[in-house]
Amino acid sequence: MSSLSRRAGAPHRGVTRYQGHLLPGLTHAPTRSFSLAKTTGNHKERVVILGSGWAGYGFARTLDPAKYERVIISPRSYFVFTPLLASTSVGTLEFRTILEPVRRLPGKIGFYQGWADDIDFDRKTIRVETNAADDSASKTVVPGPSPPTPETTGTGMKTGPPAKTKGDIIDIRYDKLVIACGAYSQTFGIEGVREHAHFLRDIGDARRIRLRVLSLFEMCSYPRGSDTLSDADKRALLHFAIVGGGPTGIEFAAELHDLIHEDLAPMYPELMPLVSITVYDVAPKVLPMFDQALAQYAMDTFARQGISVKTQHHLQRLRLADGELGRRHGALKIKIKELGDDELGAGLVVWSTGLMANPLIAKLAGKELAGPGPNPLSGSPTTRRVLRDARTGGLLIDEHLRACTATTPAPAPNGPPSVLEDVFVIGDCAVMAADPSLPKTAQVASQQATYLAKQLNADAVGQKPFKFRNLGTLAYLGSWKAIHQGRSETLRGWVAWVVWRGAYLTKSMSMRNKILVPVYWFISWLFGRGISRF
Repeated sequence: MSSLSRRAGAPHRGVTRYQGHLLPGLTHAPTRSFSLAKTTGNHKERVVILGSGWAGYGFARTLDPAKYERVIISPRSYFVFTPLLASTSVGTLEFRTILEPVRRLPGKIGFYQGWADDIDFDRKTIRVETNAADDSASKTVVPGPSPPTPETTGTGMKTGPPAKTKGDIIDIRYDKLVIACGAYSQTFGIEGVREHAHFLRDIGDARRIRLRVLSLFEMCSYPRGSDTLSDADKRALLHFAIVGGGPTGIEFAAELHDLIHEDLAPMYPELMPLVSITVYDVAPKVLPMFDQALAQYAMDTFARQGISVKTQHHLQRLRLADGELGRRHGALKIKIKELGDDELGAGLVVWSTGLMANPLIAKLAGKELAGPGPNPLSGSPTTRRVLRDARTGGLLIDEHLRACTATTPAPAPNGPPSVLEDVFVIGDCAVMAADPSLPKTAQVASQQATYLAKQLNADAVGQKPFKFRNLGTLAYLGSWKAIHQGRSETLRGWVAWVVWRGAYLTKSMSMRNKILVPVYWFISWLFGRGISRF
């Protein structure tokens, strides 16, 4: 289902500062050795979880607090139900209906807001930079060549001009470690995407998109005058471009269409002929996880709604428009390979493409660890390193979700890969060595989290291998239509829309949100979507 097949992004999800490096010209804040454990007669193993996304939050939610001391480290203090981000970005739902505070997990939970700078696997210690005073942790900013700043993503990345201050550095000890630090939006190095595109992986992203859409209609509604926008300028500003034809991009285009035609059209009737929505994708078809018939149904539905779908289009550059249109109104110019030297105008570009590895993963893979013992042939000491997948950059894991390592010199030729027994990797930053084709989706992350927690609860790690069970995929197409593809059946239209809403509702984490989500759906249907700017 789409709620389970969406990228865990989202963010959603990691906990690293930009490549773990200090900022230029800054000194370390005092480093403190920090322990949450209280002195009690009943010692519990401490399980530290890096990330509060689908993998990290789901694992902490299932792990038995009576048996383990749970500690979450994340740059954000909440979990986001990412499949409903598109609904919040257009006012169908309010933002807090898809958030789950980490500190309200049942049972005693330890939480520290910050980024993991480094992990010492030999000493079982994590170095963390705190960010409790940072108010931008919900904004997606992808990795880039710029120096680090307090601008962050939901996965903890910092980019931009140098910062003046940094958080305290604390050391957190662990007995078992679960790395669930997610991944970042992939921009493929395309010029201007990091600076000018909007992402949709966290709650702050949805809020900024919502404000931008509403402000574009307001600035285009002023009466014609000597200093107002021409119709050509308004047409450019009211062009909404979505890059990426996966479920996130398609559902955002559908939700945006509903907002414009159901709520904004009666208020701005003179602007409706100037509005356009376009989905761009490099693939021959959108929604590649669906079969051809359902993907074609989605494209036909969009065509009837006036949403243009441009497949096999390669975006090459994104920049501000020339003159006052770009400086004052934020208009953008899009250069597409198939259009030659022509550039398209847009008021909003939402970027929803692939994933790239978290920089913490590369840092961990480059570390040299103490080996499991002396080489049996020579008696010399061994060393080992954590293994990465060459294609995706994620950490390799075995069938029990433990981090795989390579030992040097090898203890035995052609032997099974060694693992870090107390280090587990789940979610978007993990690649199963036996099945590297598992998708980077919330469905996979959620199932890995539940499996691992239950194995730890039963002291059964290493006995039963993880098996992914595909529960199906859903996508909303607008106007009360959706598509669903399961293992043996397909649905389309209104029936699939009912299944879509039911799936999202049942997968909401808390009873509070299971009540709030249908309440706001009903309010939006009865009174219209929220269109206030604040």
